[in-house]
Amino acid sequence: MERQQTRHARRGCKALLLVIAVLAVTLLGGMVPASAHAALTGSDPREGAVLKIAPEEVTVSFSESVALTEDSVRVLDPDSRPVTAGDPGRANGRADTARVPLAGGLKQGTYTVSWRVLSEDSHAISGAFTFSVGVPSRTHSETAAEPAVDPWVDVLYGLGRFVAYGGLALLIGAAVFLAVCRPGAGATRVARGQFLAGWWALTAATIVLLLVLGPYASGDGPAGVLDPELLGDTVESRPGIALLVRLVLLLLIALLLRNAPPARRADRLTVSAGVALALALAATWAVAEHASAGIQVPVAMTSAGLHLLAMSVWFGGLTALLVTLYRAPADAPLRPGAVGRFSRLALGAVAVLAATGLYQSWRGLGSWEAFTTPYGRVLALKTGTVILMLTAASLSRKWTERLLRGRRNQQVLVTAGGAHGPPGEATVTEDFGAVPEAAGNDLEGGRRGLRRSVLTEVLIGTVVLAVTTVLTGSQPGRAATVAARASTVSGQPEVNLTVVPFDTGAPAGRGRVQITLEPGRVGRNVVEAVVFGADGGLIAIPELRLTFTQSEKRVGPLDAELVDQRGYWGSDTLDLPLAGTWTMRATVRVSDIDQVTVSKTVEITP
Repeated sequence: MERQQTRHARRGCKALLLVIAVLAVTLLGGMVPASAHAALTGSDPREGAVLKIAPEEVTVSFSESVALTEDSVRVLDPDSRPVTAGDPGRANGRADTARVPLAGGLKQGTYTVSWRVLSEDSHAISGAFTFSVGVPSRTHSETAAEPAVDPWVDVLYGLGRFVAYGGLALLIGAAVFLAVCRPGAGATRVARGQFLAGWWALTAATIVLLLVLGPYASGDGPAGVLDPELLGDTVESRPGIALLVRLVLLLLIALLLRNAPPARRADRLTVSAGVALALALAATWAVAEHASAGIQVPVAMTSAGLHLLAMSVWFGGLTALLVTLYRAPADAPLRPGAVGRFSRLALGAVAVLAATGLYQSWRGLGSWEAFTTPYGRVLALKTGTVILMLTAASLSRKWTERLLRGRRNQQVLVTAGGAHGPPGEATVTEDFGAVPEAAGNDLEGGRRGLRRSVLTEVLIGTVVLAVTTVLTGSQPGRAATVAARASTVSGQPEVNLTVVPFDTGAPAGRGRVQITLEPGRVGRNVVEAVVFGADGGLIAIPELRLTFTQSEKRVGPLDAELVDQRGYWGSDTLDLPLAGTWTMRATVRVSDIDQVTVSKTVEITP
């Protein structure tokens, strides 16, 4: 009967390995290179542009392909009324753009464009900018402050990811602790409880993430978790497919443990199936987060998977060790040899963590200046907490050595006829049972010290998991730096916007002049200037004069020759011959006797 069960178990393991291979192909089949986290690189109209003729459409461009929804691009008039005439689409079929048509008959004033898309690495990003038709105006729109994700949905999504990380660590860590360290019968029963807790935690978190991913991607509130349409969109997306595969893998783990004969759970084929399941579980993270986009995707995904598995072995194994140290029954306690074996296992896991963490840090940052980005700061925080955890781990190794030394002393004392019998009688067992008094101090002291240091490691490790959750949700420093440079470069040759405040001293003589140079580089430039009063509204003034001087080269002053265009002052005759820093002086006359000259520097590009 046992042989028949064994044959069935082996057939089941072979089928399981085949299913895992099919799931791996499903996960990896849709992989395409991308730069992790999209960023806005351009728009038409440009930010801050003042147009003489209303545009027929608005286009925004990004650093990578993005997913669109019906609200990915919204355009609001100065009174915060929508003026779009259809759903967003692509510009010239390019997946890194979003274009929305506008209604006809747009009035003069300032329009607000808000955009929200989903990056290739499944993270939502958003932003807003303005442009004006005719003359700028006050706007009542507050869309620029809207977050990319509803705050409650963001909390649920982050909490789900944190619990998923913890569940994976408990699951894999307990399994490896039992298989490699062989802690004894009583400790094994305790550690199996952790294994089941990890399975349930990971399963519940995956289901929550599957439901929350829809409103996370669309920007809806928590009620969106019940929307069948959003759930349908989720299961068709790459992150959704990864979550579904994860659920299937968890079901296979449950079936493997249920059907395997107790005496054969650790045979070679079952172990192979377990390793394959662990690798596949790690892959469900790698294909849907930072590793799946950017440079060196195959290497990055391998590194991310190994990093996640090493974390699970270390943190999950520590938790299993801690639980068994406190909860193992007195008649079947934790074996001292198991502690030494875990110490060596943890050392190997830390080495893998260090190597893969160093590579992922380089890949995520790309330069020293990226340490100033939010990603760089969170990475520095994670590095600091890991160093604290390693410090606690060094204390744990010292207590482990004391524990093993006490065990060796016990063996010597018992063999020599210590407190348990006559000389030469060896009554040593493989657990923490009654020990000779001479060796008991080392054993008991080592056990107490090990409990404290392992507890410290687990607490710090929990903080590391929380910081990791934040880190994987942040835009990588490399992508942030590249996007900032791309945005700067793309904006430099197009427009230069400067605001110059003024105060003539008269009761109604305060305000500001908004001056736009297009394209803001050497050569002929179009100048447009708008004057705002102290209350922020547009005001008409009798005279505005604008000159440009470059003192170092002794050029200027060059008069922009502004002309009143009935709402704004403009000119297309200004010719700036040199690149560099220019001093721009604006003479503002608000009445026959009240005028003031104010200045500000502007950068003119080649």
